[in-house]
Amino acid sequence: MSNFTFEKTFIDGVYIITPKVFGDERGYFMETYKESDFKEGGIDCHFLQDNQSKSRKGVLRGLHFQKQYPQAKLVRVISGEVYDVAVDLRKSSPTYGKFVGVVLSAENKKQFFVPRGFAHGFLVLSDEAEFVYKCDNLYHPEDEGGLIYNDKTIGIDWPEGYDVILSEKDKHFPSFEALDFYYD
Repeated sequence: MSNFTFEKTFIDGVYIITPKVFGDERGYFMETYKESDFKEGGIDCHFLQDNQSKSRKGVLRGLHFQKQYPQAKLVRVISGEVYDVAVDLRKSSPTYGKFVGVVLSAENKKQFFVPRGFAHGFLVLSDEAEFVYKCDNLYHPEDEGGLIYNDKTIGIDWPEGYDVILSEKDKHFPSFEALDFYYD
């Protein structure tokens, strides 16, 4: 029996994963990844790299993707809370240009699986958040692409009431209409 619940979203290949948490007066224990359970749940990836970031309230990282070296990502939050988003950039997909968003937090312990072919980003909702993720391909900084976070065509419903803080790079990403890249 799996220690995970795999919730399919309306976009093929994107999952929200909830681990089984075993707790008592001492604290809790949970598995965060088990290859056999993930394969059984529909996610067949071989992860090569783990990353971690810490950001303050209002920081928006994204929307990022790699062009020639796409990455599938398994993301979660170990401290704080974020609103996490995946945008389908697979031109042949019936959900091309659509997004899925989910709140991930240390409290709800949910994970989000973003397959290859997507732009990805998140907004920090708490005072601080620590964000960790597994990637099935190595990061190549020269290969990075991006999509502006507030694109009108995509229409992501970011939580309101935050003074969004972007990196200089993220401020200059193109709109969906001007994007000169997509996955087949």
